Amino acid sequence: MTPRAKVARVTPSSHRLNRFTESVIREQTRLARVHNAVNLAQGFPDFPCPPELKELSQRAIADDHNQYSITWGTPGLRAAIASKAKAYNGIVANPDTDITVTCGSTEAMICAFLGLVDAGKEVILFQPFYENYQPDSYLSGAKPVHVTMRPDVKTGEWVFDERELAKAFGPKTAAVIITSPHNPTGKVFTREELALIAKHCQKWGALVFADEIYEHILYDGAKHVSHGSVAGLEDRTVTINSASKTYGVTGWRVGWAIAPAPLTASLRKVHDFLTVCAATPLQTAVEGALALPKSYYAGMAKEYRARRDFLMKGLKGAGFMPFKPRGAYYIMADASAHLVKRGAGPQDDVALARRLVEEIGVAVVPGSSFYKPGKDGRSDLLRFCFCKKDETLKAAVERLGRL
Repeated sequence: MTPRAKVARVTPSSHRLNRFTESVIREQTRLARVHNAVNLAQGFPDFPCPPELKELSQRAIADDHNQYSITWGTPGLRAAIASKAKAYNGIVANPDTDITVTCGSTEAMICAFLGLVDAGKEVILFQPFYENYQPDSYLSGAKPVHVTMRPDVKTGEWVFDERELAKAFGPKTAAVIITSPHNPTGKVFTREELALIAKHCQKWGALVFADEIYEHILYDGAKHVSHGSVAGLEDRTVTINSASKTYGVTGWRVGWAIAPAPLTASLRKVHDFLTVCAATPLQTAVEGALALPKSYYAGMAKEYRARRDFLMKGLKGAGFMPFKPRGAYYIMADASAHLVKRGAGPQDDVALARRLVEEIGVAVVPGSSFYKPGKDGRSDLLRFCFCKKDETLKAAVERLGRL
C-alpha cells in the first residue's frame, strides 16, 4: 500500500499580520450596533452631506461617468486639486505629474509607505497616533519609532519634546508621519514645529507623509500650515487629503496625494495595481465640491465648534477631564476618575470603553489604541467623536450622566 504523501499545513495568515489586530475604532462601531449605543467612536457624520454634493454625484452618473477613469484620477479633478492646493495650501503642483487620486486618504497613505519606504527602514510616528499608521509600517516592513506628545500642564496643548524628536531620527529614518489637525488629540502643528521637523528631515534625508484631511476644521483662531509649504519640506513631502471629512462623505472614498514628480512616480506604481482608480462619478462630484465658496468652510467649522463646546461641557459634567482640541472633531479626555471608582481595583481604558458601550450605551475609543504598548503608552484616556447631530450628542451626554 502506497503511503500517503505528507500534506503541508496551510498558514492561516501572513507573518505581516501578527503584529496588529482588527481596528479598535471599527470594532467599537460594531459593538455600538449590537448594543444600540450612541456611536461616538468612529469619525463619520450621522447627518446628510451638503445637497450640492448629492446633485453633483447624481448628475455625474446620469451623464455616464461610470467607467474606469485614468488611473491617476480624472483630469478635471486633478486640475481642481492643483488649483485648491495653490490657493489654500501654498503648494504648487503639476496635475499631470504630481497628483494621484486614490480610494480615500487611507489608500494614499499605504501607497506612500509601500512605494517610498524600504523594508528595514524606520518611520517616526507621533503618539498618540491614528491607528492605521502602525499597521502601515508593519505592512511595508518598516519599524515604527515613536515620539510621545503630552498635554502641557498649564495650557492643555499637546506638545512633544525636541530632544526626544532629535533622538528618534537616524540613518535608517525613511519618513515622518504627521497629522495636522491631529487625530486623536486635535493638536494643530505650528509652522515653528514643522520647521524643526524639516531641519531633521534635511539632515537625515527623510520624507514627510502629511495627513491633512482635517485642514478646514479649525477652532479658536488656529491656522492650518501645510507641511509641503514649509521651507525645506517642499521636495520631500507627500501631502495626503480626502473629501471624506471636509464634505461629510466618508463612504465615497475619494482621496489624493500631492508630491513632487519623482515621489509621485513611485506612489503611482503601487496605486495602479492596488485599486486601479477611485470611483469615477464621485471623482467628478468632488471636482465640483472643491469649487464651493469659502462660506461653506467657515460655516462647517462654526457648527463643529458648537458641537465641540457642547460635548466638552457634557464630559466635564460626567466626571471626565477633556483636553480642548484646536482642530479636527475628536476630544481626548482623561477618564481617571472613572477608572478607580468601581471598587474592584483599577480598570484600564479598554474595560471602561467596553462598559460604556454595553451598560451606558455610548461607544467610544480607548486611548491606548493610539499608543504603542509600554511605559510611554496611556490607559487612562478615551476618545470621543463629535461629528454628530445635536440630538445624538445630547443623547450621549444624558447617558454618560448615569456614570
